Amino acid sequence: MAIFDIFKKKKKTEKEEKKIQEKKTDKKPLEEKPAEKPEKAKRRYSKTACRVLTEPHVSEKSTDLTKKNWYAFRVYQSANKKETKKAVEELYGVDVVSVAMINIPRKKRKLGRIEGWRKGYKKALVRLKSGQKIEVLPR
Repeated sequence: MAIFDIFKKKKKTEKEEKKIQEKKTDKKPLEEKPAEKPEKAKRRYSKTACRVLTEPHVSEKSTDLTKKNWYAFRVYQSANKKETKKAVEELYGVDVVSVAMINIPRKKRKLGRIEGWRKGYKKALVRLKSGQKIEVLPR
């Protein structure tokens, strides 16, 4: 039957085998890389920032707090104050004075006859040293 021919292994010709062996043995000498131009100092982020911070929390209340040098961030449930402080300092390059953590509980919501829950989350309020700012929303 012709249907089962697709499962049979096809034998390679001698020419194909020689080409394969030539490719394996041909090794090109390593080319020298041109000297790289000196770039601006790249900021290296550790993995803690992406494991701790999810997003900046933007609301009317949080924008009013920025006048008092407090910034709000949503963080993962497993995050603690020390990790949050370290992540904000590394990501934004500022000095953090204090961190306050708030656990927002889930809330019951109703849409017609359908009942459900809105997810809860953890929020961190970060206070910066006076004179320093974070641009949470880039312009």
